[in-house]
Amino acid sequence: MTELTSVAVLGCSGSIGTQTAEVMRAESGRYRVSALAAWRSVDVLVAQAREFEPDVVAIIDESLYREVREALSPSVEVVAGSSALCELPERADVTVNAVVGFAGLDVTLSTLRAGRRLALANKESLIAAGPVVQPLRDIPGAEIVPVDSEHCAIHQCLRAGEYGSGGDPLHLSRVLLTASGGPFRGRSAEDLAKVTVEQALDHPTWTMGPKITVDSSTLMNKGLEVIEAHELFGVDYDDIDVVVHPQSVVHSMAEFTDGSTIAQLSMPDMRLPIGYALAYPDRIGSAFGRIDWTDLSRLDFEQPDRATFRCLDLAYEAGRRGGTAPAWVNAANEVAVQAFLDGKIRWTAIAEVLYEVLESHDGTEATSAEVVVNIDAQARRVAADRIARLS
Repeated sequence: MTELTSVAVLGCSGSIGTQTAEVMRAESGRYRVSALAAWRSVDVLVAQAREFEPDVVAIIDESLYREVREALSPSVEVVAGSSALCELPERADVTVNAVVGFAGLDVTLSTLRAGRRLALANKESLIAAGPVVQPLRDIPGAEIVPVDSEHCAIHQCLRAGEYGSGGDPLHLSRVLLTASGGPFRGRSAEDLAKVTVEQALDHPTWTMGPKITVDSSTLMNKGLEVIEAHELFGVDYDDIDVVVHPQSVVHSMAEFTDGSTIAQLSMPDMRLPIGYALAYPDRIGSAFGRIDWTDLSRLDFEQPDRATFRCLDLAYEAGRRGGTAPAWVNAANEVAVQAFLDGKIRWTAIAEVLYEVLESHDGTEATSAEVVVNIDAQARRVAADRIARLS
């Protein structure tokens, strides 16, 4: 009998976490859940723990420890606090990092340090701490398989192409990341001056958490994915392009020097990249996102409106500056998006905040995780100050 692959799902109550559970249900007999973690969603955590019977569950909000402990069998170990997250990757073959925002950095670092596969859904940790993360990828057994649909697509495109001895794709000309355009595609800056939170959260093709959905509406999500693509695949920023593709069927493409383009296509379904990351280098047997070619009538592509959606170029600028600039703008974006969700600033003010905060970055290099953490905190204070003045 083939030994089951053990999986730790950190951020199990969110969109990626619950869809990871769906994949493992569909692939029954292939995976064993060894660890689950949630921030404060006790009901989801307990329900998943009773279903999958992990060795350990973690509730990050320590005030909820007793409630979780009393709801589960004594045979299940229960831990609490943010430090518990760093201990769980050692208990699994694959760790799904579905923690939202910068808080996922410690999970990324601890998984790679443990020499395990990281199914990365938390793009912020790689974006903010790319120079710190990169050396850890050389640890035996450590590998990153992206869960973002775009980066999973690029991973598959480059896998289908030619590779050099160091794993670098030969003859690669450029990478093209596709963007749905979000709920405001085609709208002018004037039209967007008074958009509501509800409108920003009404994504046309994907069901995601509120933060990433707002990022999609500003194209900041695509900008962060540009930085992530640079870190994951070593592609220069001048060779990473963004193209708007409203159907979200072509998830990204790799173009080679002879003009050939390899693309990955499927219907929008995050269970496909999740399953890809769990099974790599194999594939799962459940066909999530299968296309009905008799029903798919057209595929459209257009250039992004960079003047209206300024966050895209702000992310490019942060990436090109390097060092801690990506961490700086990522932190400011998290604060600005939350302020918008809380009704403190207008949607158009998100880009204004990011521009002013990025201009104040002092060029600090990302020499350690501690430096990145400090820069993150500093950028949050600067962004909060700017938002207070706007409010």
